[in-house]
Amino acid sequence: MKEEHYKKLENMYLQANINKQIFDTTTCTISEGEARIGLTVTKKYFHALNAMHGSVYFKLLDDAAFFSVSSLVTDVFVLTKNFNISFKRPVTTGTITAIGTIIDSTGSSFNAKAELYNEDGKIVGSGTGEFVKSKTALTPEIGYR
Repeated sequence: MKEEHYKKLENMYLQANINKQIFDTTTCTISEGEARIGLTVTKKYFHALNAMHGSVYFKLLDDAAFFSVSSLVTDVFVLTKNFNISFKRPVTTGTITAIGTIIDSTGSSFNAKAELYNEDGKIVGSGTGEFVKSKTALTPEIGYR
C-alpha cells in the first residue's frame, strides 16, 4: 500500500501542469517521510547574471518538503502554509537535487525541511515550512493515479 501511494504521488508531481510547463528534465522519488526531486540546470532557469533564479530554488525546496509530508498523508491533499528559504551559493551548471524530510507533526500540521544540493554534494539552498491537511481527497481527478 505504501509503495503504491509513493508511486501515485511521484506521478502527481511529474504530471502537474506547472512542472510540465517549467521543468525540462526532472526526477521525483518519494519514500516514507522523504522526497527527492532532481533537475538538470539549463540557461532556461537563469536570471540576468547567468545563474539559477531564486524562484527555481524555492519551487524545488517547497516541492521536496511538501512531498515528504505527503508521503505520510494518504487520504487528503496537503497545502503549504508557509515556507522560508535561504540561498547558500549560485548554481550555473549540472544537476541539482532537493531532499525533503519531516521535522515533526502535530495532528493535521506538519513541519518539514529541504536542502538543495549541487552535483558536488554542496548545499546551495535550504528551507523549512509548515504544511497542513486540506479537505480535498486524493483522487484521480487531481492527478493521484
